[in-house]
Amino acid sequence: MMCLHTQRVTKRSHPLSTNISFEQLLYSFVLKGMRKYTLSGMVLLAMIACNRPLSQKQNNKSGDEKSATDTTLLCCSNIPSRFASGNASGVDSLNSATADLSGMVLIKGSRFWMGGDSIWGRPDEFPRHQVEVSSFYIDVQEVTNKQFKAFVDATGYITTAEKKPDWEELKLQVPPGTPKPSDDMLVAASLVFTPPNRPVSLDNASAWWAWVPGANWKHPEGPKSNLTRKDDYPVVHVSWEDAMAYCRWAGKRLPTEAEWEFAARGGQLDAIYPWGNELITKGKKKANTWDGNFPNRNTGLDEYVGAAPVRQFAPNQFGLYDMAGNVWEWVSDWYTADYYQECMKKGVVMNPQGPSKSLDPDEPYGQKKVTRGGSFLCNDQYCSGFRIGARMKTSWDTGLNHTGFRCAVTAAEK
Repeated sequence: MMCLHTQRVTKRSHPLSTNISFEQLLYSFVLKGMRKYTLSGMVLLAMIACNRPLSQKQNNKSGDEKSATDTTLLCCSNIPSRFASGNASGVDSLNSATADLSGMVLIKGSRFWMGGDSIWGRPDEFPRHQVEVSSFYIDVQEVTNKQFKAFVDATGYITTAEKKPDWEELKLQVPPGTPKPSDDMLVAASLVFTPPNRPVSLDNASAWWAWVPGANWKHPEGPKSNLTRKDDYPVVHVSWEDAMAYCRWAGKRLPTEAEWEFAARGGQLDAIYPWGNELITKGKKKANTWDGNFPNRNTGLDEYVGAAPVRQFAPNQFGLYDMAGNVWEWVSDWYTADYYQECMKKGVVMNPQGPSKSLDPDEPYGQKKVTRGGSFLCNDQYCSGFRIGARMKTSWDTGLNHTGFRCAVTAAEK
């Protein structure tokens, strides 16, 4: 097989690359002696700025010309850890032999080139490297509200977003000695996209994100919202730990990052998107993404301005729906910026499981997992997260209203 784009594509620093983190805001507020600050103005707002693609000229800079401020900050960068582990108490771990494979597709194992695929590729998506995966099953769609409700009803599980943040965990994400914030800031809440009513600078994510008390999987837009007529929408506001708990209950697991990418490719060796290489703005509607001027005007050209029910767009060649857009999807791997470089040194990597621990040079305190696939907030003006090779780093215990998951099962286990 031929490997295309094996060189590392680099990007120069851009205002969109720098997100305001929870810990950065918290620390600055403490230093300034600010005692009163509403939750809607806090971290939360900054969490999810996607990088706008730079020009082809910028992306073709050589390694020698790489700026010292190059970054791999992505949509959910700078989200701090909020909770201790062990939230899965009371959730039964079923043997995968009992997993229900209906609604799943068998993906036959093979070798492929994994990694960055276009001028929009970010530094941590390179170099492309050879990977071989064994056969596995994967859900044809994202886990829905109806499916997640069955899990909660059976186990009594409480998600991360429904729990009050733990200061003992949170303080590990800020400089030593940072004072504890007021109790009215540490409440059960989650991040909700809240578009401004006018064009705004794209270097200030606080203009379109709000930390909303009472927002969780049952109330995706806040406490006044509900799941009426949304059984078939993807469940959101679930942390990586929440997704893992569901998988254990169902006798399944999260796909590895390599499995997810191989499945998304649908057998296409060098495709940029799950549907091929045609730009998302050309031809028929391909996925639930952002149409119009981000972040204030979504024209709804694809018929949706937020999350969409699953299976609304054509599947890829493996029969998988929403491998691009709708909601980002958790995978099992920890995140490190140089993981692909390490893989490249090993030749063909068999069933990679990701690095053994997280290390994000942009936020060394944070523990990050990888999400894949992009969401309804991505477009080529601001973000191209719906590319097959696009990857995002997100704090493992954070939920957002554009992040969900799908499950996998190792074929040999059935």
